[in-house]
Amino acid sequence: MGCDRNCGLIAGAVIGAVLAVFGGILMPVGDMLIEKTIKKQVVLEEGTIAFQNWVKTGTEVYRQFWIFDVQNPEEVVANSSKIKVKQRGPYTYRVRYLAKENITHDSESHTVSFVQPNGAIFEPSLSVGTENDTLTVLNLAVAYNNTADGVYTVFTGKDNISQVAIIDTYKGKRNLSYWPSYCDMINGTDAASFPPFVEKTRVLRFFSSDICRSIYAVFGADINLKGIPVYRFVLPSMAFASPLQNPDNHCFCTEKVISKNCTSYGVLDIGKCKEGKPVYISLPHFLHASPDIGEPIEGLSPNEDEHSTYLDVEPITGFTLRFAKRLQVNILVKPARKIEALKNLKRHYIVPVLWLNETGTIGDEKAEKFRKQVTGKINLLGLVEIILLSVGVVMFVAFMISYCACRSKRVK
Repeated sequence: MGCDRNCGLIAGAVIGAVLAVFGGILMPVGDMLIEKTIKKQVVLEEGTIAFQNWVKTGTEVYRQFWIFDVQNPEEVVANSSKIKVKQRGPYTYRVRYLAKENITHDSESHTVSFVQPNGAIFEPSLSVGTENDTLTVLNLAVAYNNTADGVYTVFTGKDNISQVAIIDTYKGKRNLSYWPSYCDMINGTDAASFPPFVEKTRVLRFFSSDICRSIYAVFGADINLKGIPVYRFVLPSMAFASPLQNPDNHCFCTEKVISKNCTSYGVLDIGKCKEGKPVYISLPHFLHASPDIGEPIEGLSPNEDEHSTYLDVEPITGFTLRFAKRLQVNILVKPARKIEALKNLKRHYIVPVLWLNETGTIGDEKAEKFRKQVTGKINLLGLVEIILLSVGVVMFVAFMISYCACRSKRVK
């Protein structure tokens, strides 16, 4: 009888030890299997989840415009007064609903080339009025349709997963020819996705043709998006800082007068990529801009929640599941003797024309599918690992204590 009991206790301890060991082994093995599966599915080639969503996004993307209406033009022209503006909007369009075109794979360089056709559909239910309310908005829609962005050539990640979706060339070049030095480089992805296994310490670099430069985002917060844990990366104020604040930005300062010898910050002169037009970009309402930029303008109310740019990135796959791209288009107005309306001006202005908010969020159906295919399986595997390890350890300890207790009684 005593032997049977001791044998049972030993057997229970052995089973517990086996379960604990199996749970411990499953952790690195499970992680390895997950990593192998993710690396396979994020490659940009036929048959992968990444490629299917890359060719045509299933996310509904909207671009909203707010127009700045100048309230006192006569007063400004006569007295160089502060410009009083009032924003009108939003005027909303659905964009990015067209699939990529001219998709061409190069198996030797492990790249894929494409153009992204542009299209805009006005959404009256999401707008304050009609397209006829303002000629500016109408012209923007007309200008946007039947155009395309590219050609882009990006790495597929087939031979090196850390390069997936990274832009190799844009319009056949690795540089933009707009900026001196390294500021002219095309860096990172197009922000729709990033190489997988994103860590909070990583700086996410991406190129935006809208702002004629490469830029970056840094980790801001952990977010739960429809049951999916994501990392929110935000565009930092240092991205538009002056060279005094951020020496890396020295090559984005291309003139000395308007920038006050490169001490002003928060706006970027992109005239070179806009056929020499006096166009400046900034964050909406001059968020994070130096006081001298916004001082001549009344009616602006910058705030972080409404006017900052962010990307919500699922860290395992590197997919951007939600984003908000916000920027403001401004024009430089300065004294000009040959222009009647400007000849009496005594100062220059960087005048806000409009700001836009382009947003996209993974749909409920796609979010559920993502949870089942990715996060759900990973969470289940993690739960099994913990249960096996915990139950195994508890069984081993419990049975060993019972066995030792029985042995001590027999000795007595």
